[in-house]
Amino acid sequence: MSQTEIVIDPVSGKKGRTEFVDLGRAFAAREPHYVPQIRAEQLELVDPAKNPFFGHAKAQLFIARRDGKAVGRISAQVDELALQMPAEQGFGPGVGMFGYFDAEDAQVAKALLNAAEDWLRAEGMARVLGPISMSIWEEPGLLVKGQDHPPMIMMGHHPAHYRDWIVDDGYGLAKRLLTYDLDVSQEFPPLIQRIVKSGKGNDRITVRHVDKSRWDEDAAIVLNILNDAWSHNWGFVPFTPEEVAYAGKKLKPIIKEPLNMIAELDGKPVAFMLTFPDINDVLKRIDGKLFPFGWFHMLRWLNNPKGAGMRVPLMGVLSELHNSRVASQLAFMMISEIREEASRLYGSKRGEIGWILDDNQGMVAIADAIESKVNREYEIYEKTL
Repeated sequence: MSQTEIVIDPVSGKKGRTEFVDLGRAFAAREPHYVPQIRAEQLELVDPAKNPFFGHAKAQLFIARRDGKAVGRISAQVDELALQMPAEQGFGPGVGMFGYFDAEDAQVAKALLNAAEDWLRAEGMARVLGPISMSIWEEPGLLVKGQDHPPMIMMGHHPAHYRDWIVDDGYGLAKRLLTYDLDVSQEFPPLIQRIVKSGKGNDRITVRHVDKSRWDEDAAIVLNILNDAWSHNWGFVPFTPEEVAYAGKKLKPIIKEPLNMIAELDGKPVAFMLTFPDINDVLKRIDGKLFPFGWFHMLRWLNNPKGAGMRVPLMGVLSELHNSRVASQLAFMMISEIREEASRLYGSKRGEIGWILDDNQGMVAIADAIESKVNREYEIYEKTL
């Protein structure tokens, strides 16, 4: 077929967004280890009236059609906060993004990428990073290793051949993201146990659970530490208070206090670690559908996620402590207590840490020290426009 037989339609409005999301769900369902997500939540993420990401960003959704049939989709977005970041940290002036990438074949993929690039050029962008769907805080990267097992909560899952189509269109590797798998039923190595014991004997250090009765206050503490701790990381974009409130409301039902920690040094909050039970466990059983009976299974699971896998999506230590002995000590203390609680309270066997930048030496060293192993790899690509 010739290129002219592919039509790229920009879509908007409720009807367009619904078709865009449903098309992505149809592509995802082809994958053997696909876990269906809740459709209403996927629709919210691309709705400018509901996702606070659009308070500092704009996006255009595209659907590819061949002979009237939808055969692919892509988003193009510009984040004003990302444009303000230093160029050496990945984003910066003139850098846009593409995301939500699905295509029937290489020809469709090229047409979609070209459409996203043309839109970004019209917005004054000179470089593009992707796939990032839709914010760096949502689902960044293309899965290139780990298709042989289901993704955990808030992790993307893509066919490996998408990589070839993106690279063949002139994209180069910008950054690799890793997740690490851990057997949480096993004790940590003796060295780590000694480090944790030493920390517990230090009167300057306090490690506590988050308190859902003062959730807004603890969420603000986490936000402050996060925006400081990650401020020099590749791909960092500040998390806004509106985004924290939105995420906090969404995540509060799955927050289990013993699995989420805030560490204090001399009474000052300096570190945190968040852990989510893997809601994909129950979503797979109910096929991502709350009605007519899925809500019952969801509520029962939320009350007691017995046997659920656990994911540590975010942790941070204030930058003033980076590269210090106490920073790694705090990390080991928090993850050690979370491991014990997940095993004791919920009978969890498996944990996942990440994503982690592959060149983040401190976090990679921590993952290696607790004998976790890389189980999934994601890649973000770049191209000059």
